Amino acid sequence: MWLTQAATWYNLQMQEMMNLEKVSLEFGSGFQTERNRRRKIVHRDSVYWRRRRRRRQNCEKMSATAFSTICFHRGYCWNNPKDFRKVCKARKQQDGKLPVKCSIKSGNPTSQKTVRVGVLGASGYTGSEVLRLLVNHPQFGVALLTADRKAGQPISSVFPHLSAQDLPDLIAIKDANFSEVDAVFCCLPHGTTQEIIKALPKHLKIVDLSADFRLRDISEYEEWYGQPHRAPDLQKEAIYGLTEVLREEIKNASLVANPGCYPTSIQLPLVPLIKANLIGIKNIIIDAKSGVSGAGRSAKENLLFTEVTEGLNSYGVTWHRHVPEIEQGLAAAASSKVTVSFTPHLIPMSRGMQSTIYVEMAPGVRIEDLYQQLKLSYEDEEFVVVLENGVIPRTHSVKGTNYCLINVFPDRIPGRAIIISVIDNLVKGASGQALQNLNLIMGFPEYLGLHYLPLFP
Repeated sequence: MWLTQAATWYNLQMQEMMNLEKVSLEFGSGFQTERNRRRKIVHRDSVYWRRRRRRRQNCEKMSATAFSTICFHRGYCWNNPKDFRKVCKARKQQDGKLPVKCSIKSGNPTSQKTVRVGVLGASGYTGSEVLRLLVNHPQFGVALLTADRKAGQPISSVFPHLSAQDLPDLIAIKDANFSEVDAVFCCLPHGTTQEIIKALPKHLKIVDLSADFRLRDISEYEEWYGQPHRAPDLQKEAIYGLTEVLREEIKNASLVANPGCYPTSIQLPLVPLIKANLIGIKNIIIDAKSGVSGAGRSAKENLLFTEVTEGLNSYGVTWHRHVPEIEQGLAAAASSKVTVSFTPHLIPMSRGMQSTIYVEMAPGVRIEDLYQQLKLSYEDEEFVVVLENGVIPRTHSVKGTNYCLINVFPDRIPGRAIIISVIDNLVKGASGQALQNLNLIMGFPEYLGLHYLPLFP
């Protein structure tokens, strides 16, 4: 079959040269030059195919896609990025230009990467986002995927948008071989996570996206989540993973409690201002809105399309589980107790989050002081951007990315300010920040695998 393909390709090249011959008779020497160049190419490639015939075994294994790529690059073949760089160098020396890279198979094999990663609970939204980000990570390879209720299925049957990727099938956690994994993202629901992480091998680096290890006070966890904490020793070891605030602690952690989406969008703008004593810690009012994906992927009546579309819905008005997490982070910045008024809303969009925060400025403090403090705090940060004066952050501007956009505005009430921050709740609010944290734990630049432009429109 390979010989037939090679012959077909050769005939097409010859036909193209014959067409050039006809055109050159009418239009002159410019086409003569092109015709001669093509003859040299075909001759060179003919020699190539004669050489390839001697390596019949390799040719027989060649896929149709690989064959097409070889033809496109006139006789050059590669199997990995290293070979491609050699091809680029050879082609540049020969033709004076670089070829366009055509991928034979999407995603780099795990064997070429230095860190083997597992995703526990890969069938949910945060799990799928972790996979989307890992596929293009230069150092992390996906070695293990678990989802108990979908065990045995290929990931493409759960998430068709990942069909082009070379990923392992889903298995049950009880069947997982963790000796072949260096790190895991735990994307399981709170309550379930504690027992599973407690049983994991000690060599693993873990980033937990549930709420099980976020609250330092066990009694607070039991009060807000309505169940006992079954891994109190691990709770003491866990490091809260708000990357821009606790970077140094995260670097040395074995277990990172990834922050919630609302707490991320609220703490990033408030922590620098509280630390600088520019705003009061009383009367902080937070009006936050999230896309529907923040409620998870499980089927719920209130999340049906007809229940959500063309409407705005407040929820958790008097009792939202992110409140103690928000107050914990702000209290650490203030070195004293902080209480906030927090109301979340569900809005009819897939992803995105906006927090509008109303604060009292300290005596003598101006809006410009708040703005300059935020600019100074985040001027060297990769993923937190303080916009130019007067520019209102929009969720469209962060969709699909790990960015947080912030700005501050004067309130019409003297002495008060309005702070707006936006994130993608699935990326900076979950999976993106989790990857940022694992980068730090494993000693890589924290931005690795996270440079995605926003999806717009």
